[in-house]
Amino acid sequence: MVPAAPVALCLGGMDPSGGAGLLRDVMTVAALGVHPMAVATAETVQNGLGCLAIHPPHDPRPALAALAPHLEGTWGVKLGLCALDPGVLSELAAALEACGPLARIWDPVLAPTAGVGLHDGRALRAMAGILLGAGPWVVAPNLPEAAALAGLPVTAGPAELAAPLLDMGAAAVWLKGGHGQGDLVEDFWITRDGAASLGAVPRLAGDRRGTGCALASAWLAFRLLGLDGPAAAATAATFLRNAWAGAVRPGGAGRPCFGPAGRPR
Repeated sequence: MVPAAPVALCLGGMDPSGGAGLLRDVMTVAALGVHPMAVATAETVQNGLGCLAIHPPHDPRPALAALAPHLEGTWGVKLGLCALDPGVLSELAAALEACGPLARIWDPVLAPTAGVGLHDGRALRAMAGILLGAGPWVVAPNLPEAAALAGLPVTAGPAELAAPLLDMGAAAVWLKGGHGQGDLVEDFWITRDGAASLGAVPRLAGDRRGTGCALASAWLAFRLLGLDGPAAAATAATFLRNAWAGAVRPGGAGRPCFGPAGRPR
């Protein structure tokens, strides 16, 4: 019998177009040799042109209970867009922690890039309190999300932006620099020991749908394949850059998203 691949449990919004959300997560981890499982924590009315509505899904707890026998050995969890009631999220977070994931990453989402909003800073901080109170998650915000979580301007330093999350119990903050200004993009890996740059690289032309989803799910895959946290973040960023030129517009419509495989070239 072939040894089982590591398992990545993806929790997030169901974008039916596949450019972002759970379908993007599944395609990303599968392309990297990790077995995907998925449970919706939001349902979106969305395509490559924008997001029209975000709704809570059916109760995800029965699905998680059904998947629990598979959550053994080398497995981890990624959470993205979430429209769950705080009580449901609290029970979900506790159930995940009881299963003992090797790695946990939360990609906090204020709103899809185009379309309706979902959370403000207060709502994200409430989510952070629930998640980080249940286990040592890595939090992977972009600059606007980090600023909203911290209640600070986007011009604040990386350590300042990460401090509130670390104080709440985050294992690390991966501050993604793609929404910054200038010709270079610089990510930071921040722990209680300080902030370390993951390197500054030239900004690529154009935009892509689902970059946050792809980065966080790739981090989880690389982490489950044996890399430590900072190395998995740097490798995930390289993976994304290598997939950049292969973006497609399904049916010729909407903003470009990553192709089905998305493998590094």
